[in-house]
Amino acid sequence: MRLFQIRDYRHLFGAQVIALFGTGLATVALGLLAYDLAGPSAGAVLATALTIKMVLYVIIAPLAAAYADRLPRRLFLILLDVVRAAVVLALPFVTEVWHVYVLIGVLQSASAAFTPTFQAVIPDLVTDKAAYTRALSASQVAYTMESLLSPVLAAVALAFMSFNVLFVGTSVGFVVSAILVLSARVPNARPTGQARAWDRVTSGIRTFAATPRLRGVLALNLVVASAGSIVIVSTVNVVRDELGGGQSDVAWMLAASGGGTLVVALLLPRLLDRIAERTVMIAGAGVLVAGVIAAVVMSATGMVSWWLMASIWTAIGAGTAMVVTPTGRVIRSATTPVGLPAAFAAQFSLSHLAWLVTYPLAGWVGTAAGVTTAWSILGVLALAGALGAPALWPRRITARQGGGASVPARSEAARGGARRALDVARPVLVEYGPRDAAQSGRRRSPRRASESTTATRSTLSPPVRERASSTEHSALSLRPTPP
Repeated sequence: MRLFQIRDYRHLFGAQVIALFGTGLATVALGLLAYDLAGPSAGAVLATALTIKMVLYVIIAPLAAAYADRLPRRLFLILLDVVRAAVVLALPFVTEVWHVYVLIGVLQSASAAFTPTFQAVIPDLVTDKAAYTRALSASQVAYTMESLLSPVLAAVALAFMSFNVLFVGTSVGFVVSAILVLSARVPNARPTGQARAWDRVTSGIRTFAATPRLRGVLALNLVVASAGSIVIVSTVNVVRDELGGGQSDVAWMLAASGGGTLVVALLLPRLLDRIAERTVMIAGAGVLVAGVIAAVVMSATGMVSWWLMASIWTAIGAGTAMVVTPTGRVIRSATTPVGLPAAFAAQFSLSHLAWLVTYPLAGWVGTAAGVTTAWSILGVLALAGALGAPALWPRRITARQGGGASVPARSEAARGGARRALDVARPVLVEYGPRDAAQSGRRRSPRRASESTTATRSTLSPPVRERASSTEHSALSLRPTPP
C-alpha cells in the first residue's frame, strides 16, 4: 500500500508539516526577540530559554507516555495544539526577558507531551515495515523542509514586516494542525498492563538501559546535540556580530543546515534497504564530529566567512539526518507494540537530556568565554559520543544456544539490514535418531532420523515396539519449537 493512501496518516502528516512550519517561524522570531531584548547577550538568553525547554522535555515526556493508554489520544493532541497556539500568540507582547522564559515554559510543556504521543501513533497506523520506514523518512523530510524553508520564508517576510508577525503565523499553524488531527481517526494506545505509576514512567528508560542498540542510540544523541547546539544557539551572534549580517542573513544561514539535512533525508530510505541502520548512524556521527572540529578551527583562526560557515553548517545538517532518520526503525525493532509509546517517550526525553547539557555550554560558555572555548568543549562531547556508540552497540552480539554455549551472531552488515543481531536467547533445535543417540550422538536430519526410527521399530517385537513408539512420542512432544 502506498503510504499516503492511508487517509488518517495523510491527515496527521499534514498536521505535522503545518505545525512544524509554524514552529520554524517561531524559532527564527525567538532568536531575534532575544537579540532585541538583550543585544550581545542574546546567546545567553536564547540558551536559557532552550534549557527551560529541555528540562520540561526530560520531565514531562515520560509522564505523558505513562498515562497515554488512559487518555483519548486524539482529544489530547487537539488540546495541546490549542494551548500552543494561545501561548505563541502572546509572545509578541512581551517586554521583559523573564516573560519569554515563562511563556516558553508553558509552550514547551505542551510540546513535550505532544511529540512522543504523536510519534507513537504512527506505527499504529502504518503497520508495514517498509511503509513505516518511509513514514519515518517522510517525517524527517518534514523536519528538514521546515529547517530549510522556514528560515527562507522568515527571511522574505522580515524584508516587509516585523519579526513579531512571525509568531502570528506560528499560532495559525497550530490551529490548522488541531483541525487536521480532529479530522483523523487516531487509535487509542494499548493498555500497558502496568499498575504502578513509577513502572509506567520508567518502563521506556529501562528498555533503553537493557538493550544494546538503544544504548548506542543514547551515545549518538549526545553527538547530535553537541553539533546541533552550535547551529541553533550560536548562529545569531556569529552572523550579526562577526559577519555583520542582518535578520534575514540569520535565517539564510540556518537554511544552509536545513539543506544538508534535506538532501540526506531524501536519499536514506533506499540506502537503508541495503545497509544496516548502525552503519549509517555511526557514519553520521563521524560527519558531525568533523563538522564541529571544522567550526572550532574556523573560529580559532579567525577565518569566519559566509561560504565556509555555510559549508560547515550544511555538513552538520547532513550528519544530523544520518543519525536521526533511522532512529525510529531501531526503536521499533527493539520493542514490542505495547511498549512503543514508552520507548518513543524515553527517546524523546533522553535525547533532550543531551540537549540540556549542550545548550547551556553553547550559550552561557559562549557568552562568557567566547565561542571557540564553547565549541571546543562541545567537540570533546561529540567525540566521546561517537566513540562510545560502537562500543555500546557492538556489530556482533553474542547469542546463547539451547545447550548454554555462546556463539557470535552474524554481523548486521552481513545481513544487509534485513534481520538484526539477536538481543535475546533462542533455543537451537537439534534432532537425533535413536541409533545415533545410542551409538555416536551425531546430528541427523529429521528425514534420516525418521527413517532410522522406522527401521528400528520394524525389528522389534510388538510389546517392545509399543514401548519404543511411546518413548518416541514423548521425546517429540518435548522438542522446542524452532524460532
